[in-house]
Amino acid sequence: MVSKPFAVDLNKPIVFQVGHLGEAYEKWVHQPIVTKDGPRFFANDFCELLTRTKWWVIPLVWLPVVCWLVCISTQRGLTPTEAALAVVGGIFIWTLLEYCLHRFLFHIKTRSYWGNTFHYLLHGCHHKHPLDALRLVFPPAATAILCAPVWTMFKLLSSPSTAPALFGGGLLGYVTYDCTHYYLHHGKPSKGYGQILKRYHLNHHFKVQNKGFGITSSIWDHVFGTFPATQVSDISR
Repeated sequence: MVSKPFAVDLNKPIVFQVGHLGEAYEKWVHQPIVTKDGPRFFANDFCELLTRTKWWVIPLVWLPVVCWLVCISTQRGLTPTEAALAVVGGIFIWTLLEYCLHRFLFHIKTRSYWGNTFHYLLHGCHHKHPLDALRLVFPPAATAILCAPVWTMFKLLSSPSTAPALFGGGLLGYVTYDCTHYYLHHGKPSKGYGQILKRYHLNHHFKVQNKGFGITSSIWDHVFGTFPATQVSDISR
């Protein structure tokens, strides 16, 4: 007998099912379900709670940290102008990190059980359920883990006085990214740059998933040749 391919049951906790899809996971995860109700991830209520984050938690948690980091740099000798320039530099560095993380980590190809499971938790769930508002921004605990290697990089590449403000700028760029990302899915810009960004990002979700990796800007897509040739015209989602 020929065994039937594995099918995910959306009425059951989903995270530990997706690994069984194997090579079929890539196609499955890029067939979005456009409803505002996301699936249950875990049977355990506490684990399930950790996967849900309101968008306003991001600025509430991280903006005070940004201010604290800038203050450290000024206490270590940077002038306000120098600190401001370091913050701007950090924001610029973030735009490149945003692009690289989205392209090379969030869209990594997986086929193993644990590879599929990890990818679904990291980013696949967003592509499968793009309107799930509680799983759109990164939970602060996950962000803190990702911050550790970035902070180490900043310390190695800059002076002790510059590193905190530079990192603070990167963190401010991240906050802008997450809030912008939420707005692109749930806001309704009618004109201007917001409308352009929304159309650009919806194109990534619903038409060409292997291009258009920028969220707050398309600059690095132009630089690295991943700017999509055509884009969706409907931004009503």
